[in-house]
Amino acid sequence: MLPAAELTPCGVMADGNPRTFQAGQTGLIVRIPEAEPYVRRWRERLDPSARAGVPAHVTVLFPFLDESRMDALVHAALADVLGGQQAFDLRFERCGRFPGVLHLVPEPDAPLRQLTEAIAERWPEAPPYGGRHAEIVPHLTIAQGQEDGVLEEIEAGLAGRLPFTAHVASVELIVHDGVKWQERASFPLGESSRS
Repeated sequence: MLPAAELTPCGVMADGNPRTFQAGQTGLIVRIPEAEPYVRRWRERLDPSARAGVPAHVTVLFPFLDESRMDALVHAALADVLGGQQAFDLRFERCGRFPGVLHLVPEPDAPLRQLTEAIAERWPEAPPYGGRHAEIVPHLTIAQGQEDGVLEEIEAGLAGRLPFTAHVASVELIVHDGVKWQERASFPLGESSRS
């Protein structure tokens, strides 16, 4: 097994093998249903999280607290922290890369970073990316563990279809049950004025 420092921000090992999900793991995500028509066919084949039941999303924090710690107090604290953040809009108009990974770049990414920072500040024992990476890089993964030629083909296929926009009004808590990821709770963000 590779050292932890060799995991990418998507939880993919540097050699392209996805990290195994474990029962009781939790994560906080922003679902991006607007992305599904653009990325579903690739994610279903080339993204282990999609095959494990995770919809198109941008990760806010993974891993979060173990499911055994997810009690009413944690839910209330999440509602408080996330309710203090404003809903926002994102635009996806280009792809980005990590080694062996193709993703969509959300813009602006500052509101996503703020969500991650707010949660990590409240729960310092759950740092972003398990503490493996210093920089928070919001992204919507399309394909993992693939050679450059495959990623280039996907990127070319998306080039004429982008951009699209998405409105983010909540953060979802997901839990792995040992087989699939399940949504356990949704936490609304504060209201924002939309033009």
